[in-house]
Amino acid sequence: MSTATPAAPAAPAARAAAPAPSLTSTFVRLKLALLRNGLKGSSKRKAAFVGSAVLALLAAAVVVLVLSVLRGHAHAGTAVVVLAAILGLSWAFMPLFFAAGDETLDPSRLVMLPLRPRPMVRALLVSSLIGIGPFFTLCLAVGAVVAVAHGPAAVVAGVLAVPLLLLVCVALARAVATANVRLLNSRKGRDLAVLSGLLIAVGAQLANFAGQRLTQAGGLSSLEPVEAVLRWLPPATALGMVDSVSAGAYGRAAVQLVLTLVALALLVFAWERGLTKLMVTPDGSTVAAAAPEKERASGGGAWALLPGGRTGTVMQRTLRYVVRDPKTKSAWVTALAIGLIVPVFNALQGTGSVYLACFGAGMLGVQMYNQFGQDTSAFWMVAQTISSPRDAYVELRGRAFALALVTVPYTVLVTAVTAGLVGNWPALPEALGLALGLLGAMLCTGALASAYYPYSIPSEGAFKNVAPGQAGLAWAGIFGGMLSAAVLCVPLIALTVGLHVAGAHALLWVVLPVGVLYGLLATWAGLKLGARKVATSLPEILQAVSKG
Repeated sequence: MSTATPAAPAAPAARAAAPAPSLTSTFVRLKLALLRNGLKGSSKRKAAFVGSAVLALLAAAVVVLVLSVLRGHAHAGTAVVVLAAILGLSWAFMPLFFAAGDETLDPSRLVMLPLRPRPMVRALLVSSLIGIGPFFTLCLAVGAVVAVAHGPAAVVAGVLAVPLLLLVCVALARAVATANVRLLNSRKGRDLAVLSGLLIAVGAQLANFAGQRLTQAGGLSSLEPVEAVLRWLPPATALGMVDSVSAGAYGRAAVQLVLTLVALALLVFAWERGLTKLMVTPDGSTVAAAAPEKERASGGGAWALLPGGRTGTVMQRTLRYVVRDPKTKSAWVTALAIGLIVPVFNALQGTGSVYLACFGAGMLGVQMYNQFGQDTSAFWMVAQTISSPRDAYVELRGRAFALALVTVPYTVLVTAVTAGLVGNWPALPEALGLALGLLGAMLCTGALASAYYPYSIPSEGAFKNVAPGQAGLAWAGIFGGMLSAAVLCVPLIALTVGLHVAGAHALLWVVLPVGVLYGLLATWAGLKLGARKVATSLPEILQAVSKG
């Protein structure tokens, strides 16, 4: 008798599919997770994040306080509109120079996910409102509204203007970053980091110069012609709307509101188009076009003017780093710009001195520090050619010669320009002698610091200039070397001061040849002492510079 097979149990009813979380909430949680995980790293990262947050809070508090004080001032609207325009400009261009500071600015990380551009734009826009930058912008917008909002209607307009200003700024930053993300991720695009230090230096001096001129020209009233134009340009139109409502100009306020909304819509549309193009177009940003000709041999062109042998080879390698390596180029461009800007701007403001030309020599002298770290892990090839103190001396000498090839004429130029601007040509010889003596002292201490305190410069990250765990070495080498260079210059300073005190102004020209000879002697001594250390500690130096 056959046994019947028991019937299979009835299949359970299909469970109702759980609703998938919205893309926006997912991106918000991801952004919060990124911030939270950033605090789980090393103590240095925690300190950097907490320090940035504290500084942002303090800056926001100061800005809100200053803007609140402007309430009732006749030109408060002018200040607020100009400030909003500067804020929008900062949001537009900061991603181009500091894209490495926020990895979420790179939408190319999402191209492999099945996401449509429009929902992704909405999710990224909301998640972008989380962070220190948006918080600072929000505080500034609130303070600006407090400064110009008078009456219930203006308060209502301010409640609308604050989120609009923030959204326009964030959308502007995202649209610009998306349009340039492949440029920023390419090798040549990283050269934009060169401009960051230059823009910061120039911007700081221009702000200082403009502030002094503004005070002399009669204060905020001198900005009224500029404000009359800016109040019609988003995102300044958002705060201009509040000021217009306070003044009873409701028609003008309506036009400014429309302009703000249209700008936001256009930015979001451009952002969406950029995301669509990014997600469907192959990445060809790093494919260089075939050059019609190969680069000529290293011995041709201007390189033929360099000395022969190892000295010329080292000079050529060092100068090629300046031209081709983004971080080295950034350091050089920043030093060249600041070294000229500081004495020139002080001279234009009437507070300059011909002796400020020494600042330019000092800025370029710093480039001698950590010479081997600039080679990164490629230093092992250089290390294979160093077998004696003589080899190390020639290596260091070639690097110093390459530096002097640029810094000596640059120092002469800066000193002459400064002397001309301050109208003190008689002080040119002594100032030039002090500057060249300082340059020689920094070449001396730079060679010693490169030998005794080498550290690695990470290849990734435009603004990571010291490998983790080596910050102490960097501080000891750079600041210890700069302090030592200042001490080495005491005899030259004493000679100059002594001649002034003694009234021997006719002999001040002596400072120039003495400074040149003193700088040469200091450089030679530093190269000799540094070469001995390099020859005896080559494995340790190689390990230190290869750590990153």
